[in-house]
Formats: sequence, C-alpha cells, structure tokens
Amino acid sequence: MISSRSFTASRGIEQVLPPTKWLACYEPSWLQSDAIAGITLAAYAIPVSLAYATLAGLPPEYGIYCYLVGGLGYALFGTSRQLAVGPTSAIAMVVGATVAGMADGDPARWAGIAALTALVMSVFGGLAWLLRLSGLVSFISETILIGFKAGAALTIGMTQLPKLFGVKGGGDHFFERAWVLLQQIRDTNGVVLGIGLVAIGLLLLGARQFPGRPVALFVVAAAIAVTSLTGLPERGVTIVGSLPAGLPHFSLPSVRLSDVDGVLPLAAACFLLAYVESISAARAIADEHGYEINPRQELLALGVANLATALGQGFPVAGGLSQSAVNDKAGARTPMALVFASLTIGGCLLFFTDLLRNLPMVILAAIVLVAVRGLIDLAALRHLWRVSRVEFSISILALVGVLLLGILKGVLLAVIASVLMLLAAAARPHVAFLGRIPGTRRYSDFERHPDNEAIPAVLIFRVEASLLYFNTDHVHKTVREKACANDSLRLVVCDLSNSPHVDVAGATMLSALQKELTTRGVQLRIVEAHAKARDLLRAEGLEQQTGYFGRHMSVDQAIIEFHQAAQPV
Repeated sequence: MISSRSFTASRGIEQVLPPTKWLACYEPSWLQSDAIAGITLAAYAIPVSLAYATLAGLPPEYGIYCYLVGGLGYALFGTSRQLAVGPTSAIAMVVGATVAGMADGDPARWAGIAALTALVMSVFGGLAWLLRLSGLVSFISETILIGFKAGAALTIGMTQLPKLFGVKGGGDHFFERAWVLLQQIRDTNGVVLGIGLVAIGLLLLGARQFPGRPVALFVVAAAIAVTSLTGLPERGVTIVGSLPAGLPHFSLPSVRLSDVDGVLPLAAACFLLAYVESISAARAIADEHGYEINPRQELLALGVANLATALGQGFPVAGGLSQSAVNDKAGARTPMALVFASLTIGGCLLFFTDLLRNLPMVILAAIVLVAVRGLIDLAALRHLWRVSRVEFSISILALVGVLLLGILKGVLLAVIASVLMLLAAAARPHVAFLGRIPGTRRYSDFERHPDNEAIPAVLIFRVEASLLYFNTDHVHKTVREKACANDSLRLVVCDLSNSPHVDVAGATMLSALQKELTTRGVQLRIVEAHAKARDLLRAEGLEQQTGYFGRHMSVDQAIIEFHQAAQPV
C-alpha cells in the first residue's frame, strides 16, 4: 500500500512540476498535434519577436532568444496547456522606454539592464509563489487595464510611425513624438511608406482570412525576397542586417542590481503586468477547453520563464493572448508544443539567420502596428461610460497618464488613483435608513423605495460596508444627524447584516452612540451582526449596554420587543 506521506509527496511534486502529471497520461496521437502547433508558433514568434526586440530598444535577435528559452521555462512549471510565453508589446515598450533613461546610450548596458529586469522579475515570481500572493493580480483592475492598454497602444504606435514614414522621429513622450513627426512628415520616404502600407494591408487581410495562421512569416518572407531581388536599401530602406548565428550565451546579466537605480520599480511593474496578462490569457483558453489553471503555480512558472530569459540574454516575457491563440488554434494539446517551438527556433538560429539579413525594418514596424491595434478596446470604454462614470474616469486616467508620463509611470499613477478612490469610497460608505416593505415583515432602504412604511418612534439604519476605524466618524455623524431630526424617537436599530467586519474603533463608535442616545431616552439595539463581529462587540461590553444581539435577533424582532415593552401592563 502507498503511505499517506508518499501520496502527499507525490501530489506536491505534481503541483510544483506539472509535467510529471500530464506526461504520465500523454497520448502518442498528441505528439503530432503538439509538433505542428510548435512549428506554427515558431513561425509566428520569429517575426513578432524581432519586432518586439526593437520596441524594447534591443538588437532583433534578443527577441528570438526570449521565445527560445522563455517557453521552455514555462513548459516545466506552467499549468496552462496552450499558453505561449514570449515578449509582449506592452512589456517591451515599458522596458524600452524606461531602460533608455538608465543605459546612457550604451547598447551593452541596455541589454544588461533588460536582462537584469527579467532576473529581478524571476525573484518576484518565486517570492510571490512562496508567499501565496496570487491575489496580487487584484492590484491592477480590468478597468485600469482597459485604459492602460489603449494608452500603451497609442504610445507604441507613435514610436513606430517614424519607421513607417521613413523619418528619424524623436521625443520623449507621446505628444512630443507626435509633434516631431509632424515636423518631419515632409521628409517622408515614399518607398518605405509604400512597403509599410502594403505590409499592414497584407497583415490585416491575412488575420481576417486566415486566423491563427503565421501570416507575419509570409509577409516577412515576401519582403525579404523583394529586397533581395531589388535595390531597396539603395533607396533609403533600412534593413535588419546580419544577425549572429547560434544559440545565446547563457550567463548572468552583465550589470548588478546595485549598479542601476530604478530596476526594482521597473521589474515590479513588468511583473504585475506580465502576471495579469498571462493569467488572463491562460484562464480564457482554459475556460474554452474545460480545465482549470493554478494561479499560484503560474507565479512560479512566470518566474522561471523570466529566469531563463535573463540567463539567455533576453528581456522580460509573459504569456500573451495573441501568441497563445496561435498555439491553441494550431492544435496544441500540452506544453510540449512549447518544446517543439523552441527546437524550431533553435534550428533557425543555428542555420537560417542569414535569411533575415535583407528584412526591411519597416516590416517590423508594420507587425507592431497591427499587433497593438487590438489593445484599444472601444467597446469596453463605451461600456464603462454607460455603467460607471467613476470606472470610466479611472480608465481614462490610465490612458492619459500613459500618454503624458510614459507607460511605467502612467500605470502606476492609475493604480494609485484607483486605490485612493477605493479608500475614499470605503471611508464614506452608504448608510441606508430602512422602512418596512408593505405587506411584509421585511425592511429595505427608504431612499430606493420611498413607498416603504416608516415605523413610528423608530429609526433603523444599515451600514453598507464593514465598520472600521476609517469610516466610523462618517457613520456616527450620519446616524446622529438623522436621529437628532426626530424628536419623537425612542428606538434606534443598528442592522449589521452588511458589515462582515467590525473593529475596535467600530465598537467604540457604537458604544458612544448608545451613550448619546441614552441621554435622550432613546434605546439602541444591534441586530444581524456576523459571528466574529458579535464576539468583538461582546468583548467590548456592548451586549450589556444594548441588550441581546445574538443570531436570533432581527430587525423585526427588535421592533416587536420594543412595542411589547411600550404597552401598558
């Protein structure tokens, strides 16, 4: 018999190393599907990763290195069967825009800082996994992401437009880049613009007609062929040039954490974005296929993937929806598809890098421009405007913040603003004053239901939030003002059914309210308190002051007892 200790150890290994579970039930028929999916993913990843590397300010081959090793790291520890891990547009832009101010124009230092950022991200992933912090995704809400993605798309697009027009460009933020581009627009290279527009048209048409296919690879191949057969470089068309053949050299980043200011906040922002993007993509695909992912394990998988890219001369990676959709639609059954993708990419690095020499840089710009268009979700913005102007404002703040301050500072501003607005709302919770629903013994908010029946000499209030130190003053003031406006008042009922938590400050406030009411000859009763709240209130002596408030005490019961006590004997 297998001991319970051995069974527990086996379960623990399966959780930390998911391949030990899915490899045990791997079916031979899946191998062909995973191989085809892996090759298809590689065909998609190579041109896209070249483009995202330039977006991050790095040589094009660094993007390929990210896909080569990042996917392998995720395949060992990830719980999604179809998630594809590699560079993403938003994170590449964060890295490029932020590292530019740290590298002092030194390409080697730039690459070292980018790799160091991925290394610090891997540490964050490991710590978050150990501390079970999978809930940290909540720090960036979907509302913030809608605005952030739109702002990031516009920012990324503005960095690529000079390449599309064949001009130098410049500027440090969106509006400055737009102004510089307008000044340079008269110097547009017609050949470069023509190639770029044709590429964008083909990419859009291909995405519509052949969804899930590596259309970008065919556009890249066609552009290379045209460039090789014509004299486009002589007409001002910049090409990628020689790429180093062979696999990346594995080593620690060339710079240390103590050598660079600002890496920690950069890595933290990238890690939050990477986790949000990865978990969202993984959940979306898992829901389609009817299985579940482990959010905590995804922290470790993301950390390992970034550790691999840091050692392999890469920059931060994440699981993206677009590349994962390619992997899924190509037939991936397990993470083995990522292994096949890495093998394919490795083969290309060893034997076929010369084929990319004549690739026009404007093609990479076109790939980025088409890729980021999906980040602008106008339907979601319209929905926010319709259902919540506050949420819409937070989203627009994230968008404008990204445009004005850059992606990193913009998203941090939106997170801080969101938290402050949440705290402001929590500090002033709605205090509902209740009346009896006609024909029943139930009670609801007078403000929403003016036809409710008022109970003579009775005031009933319900706090629509936990009763905590930062909102007790607001609740106390609101109830006191309402009570003082009723000269015939003899009973105040505090309904705590919507207050899951009550702290010492909340209990102190209720005690003070009880004393104030007693001086006016008014009784305070507490009803519907949750179990832990009752324990704290009893410890503070409230039950001796206000009367029994156990689980059998309701609003209606308190009113019945009040009326019975008021009847003459």
